[in-house]
Amino acid sequence: MAQTQQFQYVANLWQDDEAGKLDPVGRLIYRSNKLGADQRITNTGGGNTSAKIAETDPLTRQPVDVLWVKGSGGDLRTSTRENFSSLYQSKLLSLQQVYAAYPERGLKSRAEDDMVAMYNHTTFNLNPRASSIDTPLHSFIPARHVDHTHPIAAISVAAAANSVALTKEIYGDSVVHLPWMRPGFELGLAMQEACRQNPQAIGIMMGQHGLINWSDDDRECYFRSLSLIEKAAAFIEAKYAAKGGDATAFGGPLHATLPEKVRHQVLARLLPWFRGQVSGNKRLLGTVQDDEKALRFVNSRDAERLAELGTSCPDHFLRTKIKPLYVALDPVPAPAEYTEAWIAAQVADLKARLTAGLTKYRADYAAYYEKCKRANSPAMRDPNPTVVLLPGIGLVAWGKDKSESRVTAEFYNCAIEVMRGAEAIDRYISLPLQEAFDIEYWLLEEAKLRRMPPEKELARQVIIVIGAGSGIGREVAHRLVREGAHIVCVDVKLETAQATAKELNDKLGASIGVAGTGISNCGVAIGLGCDITQRTAIRAMLDQVALAYGGFDSIVVTAGIFVAPDTTGHIPDDRWGLTFLINVTGSYYVADEAAKTWREQGLPGNLVLTTSANAVVAKKGSVAYDTSKAAANHLVRELAIELSPLVRVNGVAPATVVQGSAMFPRDRVIASLAKYNIPYTESESSESLTTKLARFYADRTLTKNPITPADQAEAFFLLVTNRLSKTTGQIIAVDGGLSEGFLR
Repeated sequence: MAQTQQFQYVANLWQDDEAGKLDPVGRLIYRSNKLGADQRITNTGGGNTSAKIAETDPLTRQPVDVLWVKGSGGDLRTSTRENFSSLYQSKLLSLQQVYAAYPERGLKSRAEDDMVAMYNHTTFNLNPRASSIDTPLHSFIPARHVDHTHPIAAISVAAAANSVALTKEIYGDSVVHLPWMRPGFELGLAMQEACRQNPQAIGIMMGQHGLINWSDDDRECYFRSLSLIEKAAAFIEAKYAAKGGDATAFGGPLHATLPEKVRHQVLARLLPWFRGQVSGNKRLLGTVQDDEKALRFVNSRDAERLAELGTSCPDHFLRTKIKPLYVALDPVPAPAEYTEAWIAAQVADLKARLTAGLTKYRADYAAYYEKCKRANSPAMRDPNPTVVLLPGIGLVAWGKDKSESRVTAEFYNCAIEVMRGAEAIDRYISLPLQEAFDIEYWLLEEAKLRRMPPEKELARQVIIVIGAGSGIGREVAHRLVREGAHIVCVDVKLETAQATAKELNDKLGASIGVAGTGISNCGVAIGLGCDITQRTAIRAMLDQVALAYGGFDSIVVTAGIFVAPDTTGHIPDDRWGLTFLINVTGSYYVADEAAKTWREQGLPGNLVLTTSANAVVAKKGSVAYDTSKAAANHLVRELAIELSPLVRVNGVAPATVVQGSAMFPRDRVIASLAKYNIPYTESESSESLTTKLARFYADRTLTKNPITPADQAEAFFLLVTNRLSKTTGQIIAVDGGLSEGFLR
C-alpha cells in the first residue's frame, strides 16, 4: 500500500533514503515533521505522535520500553527531540492501578486531572519536557507507533450529525468510532478497550475531535495516516461535487466579493479603529484572511447559521473562542464605480454594525460564562471576539501577537473546511456548550497559561522605524524587537528596509505564516519603502501597516540628510530646500498623517524624532543641517502639544555618530579628516579612517568614548516604553557630553 497508493488529498513526503539514516527517535521526529508539514493533516501546534522504543535504563542497564511522545506545546512540523517526552511504558501502564484506586473517576473528576501530575513520576532519563494530556492515548494503545492528527477530512466526519454511520460507511471495520470525550486518562482507557474489542481496527474516529491510528511499523503508521485521511477526503469531495460543488457550497453565495483593491482600501481605514475597539483589555494584532476559501464562506447564505454554531474541534475553538462574530450586511449590487464616497460610506456602515455586533458579542460571551462556569472556574477572559467575519471582505483574526493572530486565522480557515465537508456529507454539529466551556476553562489549560513567561516590555506593540535600512534606524529596530515589539522597517530604499526586516525575522526564527494573504502574511517585522517627503507615500505606507498588523503604536523617525557645501563653501538653494524637506517637513508629514490613524485607533502612542546636538551647537560648514535640526527640536515641542494627550512626542539628539552611520560615507569621512587636520592616507581602509574620525569626535566629549548607533538606540527604546510615561516635548541628548551644548 505504501509503495503503490497515489494520494490526491494529502502529500506523501516520506523518503526511505532519508528515514533510513536515522535512529528510532530520529525516525519519530522525521515522521512527525512530515505529518505536520501538511495542514490538511494537522494544524499548527495540534496533534501528537509517539513511538515505543527499546532503551537501556540508565540505572539498571537493563532494556526497557520507553514511550517517546510529543510533549505539551510545540508543533509537529517544527518539532525536534527536545519537544518529545520520554516515559517508562511500564510505569505509565501501572498508573491505571493508581487511577482505579480513586473513589470517583471520570472525564471531569479530580482523579482525571491528578493523573497529569503523575506522568512526572514515569519520566525516563530525567527528560524535562512536560507531558501532553494525550499521553495515555499513546501509551494504552497496544501498538509500537501511534499518530494522532487533526485532519480536516476526518474532523468533517467526526463533526457530522451521523458520524457513527458515516465512519462505518467510509472505513468498514478498520476504524472504530468513539463519541466525544475530553482528552485525558479516561479517553486512553476507552481506546484501550476499543482496541481489545476490535483487534482488526487500525484507527479510531474521535467524535468532534480527530483521528488516531497505529501500527507496529513506523513507516506503515505514517502511510496509514495518509490513507485514512485520503479515504475520508475522497468520500467528502465526491458528495460535495454531487451537490454542486463550489457553486452551492454553504447554500450558495449571498454577497459579492469586493475587488481586492477596494477590500484593502476599506480594511486600511477600518482596521486601526477596529483594533482600538477590541484592545480594551490588552492590545491585539490582526491578520486579514481574504483568500478564495474564506471569501466563499463569509459570502454564503449559511455563513451566519454556521458561524453561530462555533467550531467543533477543541484545538480550533481554544484559539477562535466559542464562536466568531459574524457581521450581517445587506446584500447590495456592485456600484458602477467604487468612488471615494462609496468607500467612506461602506466604512461608516461597517463601524456602526461592528459597534453593535461587539456589544452583543460581549454580552453573549458573558452570558455563556455565567451559564457554564463551575465553582472553581478561572475568571472570565477577554470577552472580545478573536475572529470576525465580514461578507464581501473576508475574515479578520486578532491575537496577542502576529503569530497568534495568524494561527487563529489558520484555525478558523480549517474550521471553515470542516464545516464544508460535514455539510457536504451530512449536517455539521458543534460541541455542546458546556463541553466547550469545560475545555476553554479547563484548570489544566489555565495552569499552562500561568506557566508561560511574562510578556516582554514592548509585547503587543507595533513600532514603525523610518530610516531602518541602516545606521541608527537599523540599530533601533534590532533593539526594539528584542523587547517584544513588532517592527515595520521603513526606508526610502525598499531593498534596505526589507533586508533589515529579514534580519529581524531570521533572528527570532519568525518565519512567514501560511495564513493571511498578501502583506498580512508577515512575521514580526516587515520592510516597506517610503519617501517621507511625499504625503501620498506616507499614507500608502501607513495603510500597508494597517493591513499587515491592524494598526501601529509608535513611530520612530531616524531618516535624515546632511548636505555638505560645495568647494566654495556655498550650499545650493535646491540642496538647502531638500535638507529641510527631509529633516523637518518629512517628520511633520509623518506626524500629521499618523495622527489620523492614532485618533481612529484611540490607543496611546509615541512619536520620537531624531534631531541633533548640532541643533544647539553652531558649526562651520553645516548651516543647512544645523538649522534644520534646530527646527526639528521645536517641531518636537509643537507636536507634543498638537498630539496630546493621546500621543507623547519626544526627540533624541545624537552627537556625531560616525561608525555604522549611512551619513558618513568614505568621501565625507575623508573631507572631515582634512577639515580637522587629522593625518590620514588615501590607501587606508574605510574602517581605519572612520575609527580615526570617531576617536577625534570622542575626544571632544566629556566621556571620551565614541558614540555608536547602539547608544542612540537605547534612548529611543526608553522613549517608546512607559518608563518615561510622563515625558513629552523633550529632547534627550546622546552626545557623550558636549559642554557647548548645555542649556543656556
